[in-house]
Amino acid sequence: MDSAGAGADDSRGAFSLDTITPLPRGFTNFVHDWETQVGDGFPLPTFSPDTTGDFRVKGRAAKVGDVAITDLHGASALRTADPGDDEDRVRIWLVRRGAWTLGGGPGPDHGGERTISAGQFLVRHVGRPVHFETAPHTTAKVVVLPTAMLEPLLGNRILTGSTDSAEVRLLVAHTNMIHATVTDLGPAGLHAAHSALIELAKAVARHRFDDREPLLAPALAQAAKDLADSRLADPSLSSRTLASELNVSVRTLQRAFAAGGESVTAYIRLRRLEEARLALTARSGRPSVSELAARWQFSDSSHFIRAFKAHYGRTPTDYAREASSPRA
Repeated sequence: MDSAGAGADDSRGAFSLDTITPLPRGFTNFVHDWETQVGDGFPLPTFSPDTTGDFRVKGRAAKVGDVAITDLHGASALRTADPGDDEDRVRIWLVRRGAWTLGGGPGPDHGGERTISAGQFLVRHVGRPVHFETAPHTTAKVVVLPTAMLEPLLGNRILTGSTDSAEVRLLVAHTNMIHATVTDLGPAGLHAAHSALIELAKAVARHRFDDREPLLAPALAQAAKDLADSRLADPSLSSRTLASELNVSVRTLQRAFAAGGESVTAYIRLRRLEEARLALTARSGRPSVSELAARWQFSDSSHFIRAFKAHYGRTPTDYAREASSPRA
């Protein structure tokens, strides 16, 4: 897959910020970090005086070639005063909490003001930037992408949908992996990360996922892990239910995990054992072995004890006793 083209170069950057507790130069520091790490290819708009004067934001940004990814949680509202110069980009807004409002754009299909509510995403080709405003306590991800590979899929349309869709989950999982690894990736890794971003963005635009693409396996496995982590106590959690949620075949999901040297079933069992181990370290209200076995979906206490000892080298009771013993 070589969808990245000239965008898959060695340029990268990343930074994080936390100005939830107001800082004297919080907004200035943000602008400096953005301009030095993300660069001139992604110019910031001019923000309103109330935004710059009360800038309480926690977030992170990363650049991979000609793609920028921004995650933010704004305790304060954000509002533009001037949306900036014309650009030729595709943007994806994914809102987890709060609301992000976009002003109207040119052309009959852009219409007037649009609000992206919590749990929704919006994709559009941006020619002329528009004003935006966020509600206080908005949590969102914004992905800025090159036009060449995506505009043919969009045309003049604006696409909206749920952030719980399988394709969006895969995109989110991949962007989170990029945030964690971008500064350490070599040229080949950057190229692969960029290519997968483009393909996953195209999947969101097409409302489907190309499960034959091997470079997307890490994002698929991570999306499945994120989903499994949120449902570890669910008795129906399995390879089949995860594959169904992510709109892929069980075999495709299993191949994605195998590429990382593990299996879906083993991952679920390990995470359940980890949660049980953490519960055993509680200083008060510690559950019994039988309660842990039932909560984390082991068939009985004996099965749970054997699995726990095989992984941690001691029984749950011994582990809890050692955890509660005063350290020398």
